[in-house]
Amino acid sequence: MFKFRFSALAAFAVALFLGVAFGAASFAQSPPPAKAKPPAVVPLAPPKAKPSPTGQPASQAPAAKPAPAPAAPVTPKEPVKLDPEFTLYMDLEYGRVVIKMRPDLAPVHVARVKELVRQGFYDGVVFHRVIDGFMAQTGDPKGDGTGGSGKNIQAEFNKESHVRGAVSMARAANINSADSQFFIVLDDSAHLDGNYTLWGQVTSGMEFVDKIRKGDPSANGRVPYPDRIIRMQVAIDADKAKKK
Repeated sequence: MFKFRFSALAAFAVALFLGVAFGAASFAQSPPPAKAKPPAVVPLAPPKAKPSPTGQPASQAPAAKPAPAPAAPVTPKEPVKLDPEFTLYMDLEYGRVVIKMRPDLAPVHVARVKELVRQGFYDGVVFHRVIDGFMAQTGDPKGDGTGGSGKNIQAEFNKESHVRGAVSMARAANINSADSQFFIVLDDSAHLDGNYTLWGQVTSGMEFVDKIRKGDPSANGRVPYPDRIIRMQVAIDADKAKKK
């Protein structure tokens, strides 16, 4: 009986040991219970887009145009240097026209025009022939295109172009028939190059030349009520008179 009790006790002890060991092993192998995740934070609803000035949602509104780059500074043109001995002041009803003479191109013509100017020849003379978009012609004391000073000048044709503002000598069919009549080009007229003696260039006052009354194209530009040159002077003479 003692043996039986001992055996039963031993068996119970073994069973208890195995149960504890198995439980411990099971506990060691099982992962710890997962911690509960905190509830996700629900984001606030995005704000409604404010309407753009164009009436479209801001997300669809056209992108603003970038500000234009600042313009590069404009370098002012240097003023034309004028020799007062070879500069003419031609006063019209509308204002003063300044003409730079070109003795380097036509020295004989320049000398003759200066001579006539100093005589007062051109004062009061009309622009008898003016064709819009072409030229304004003057220098005839008769006012009909047939007069002059009575002294012809040998042609001094040159390579300078008849651009707007060019001052050139009028003539008849004979290339050496230029006298006192001249014209101011209103628009570039290259077809005149090499056929008329160009002797000057308007440097200021073309806006006044543009106002000269135009003639009838069907009458070869004849002006019924023409404008006239009030006074014409060589700049050096005018400047000296002004200082007195």
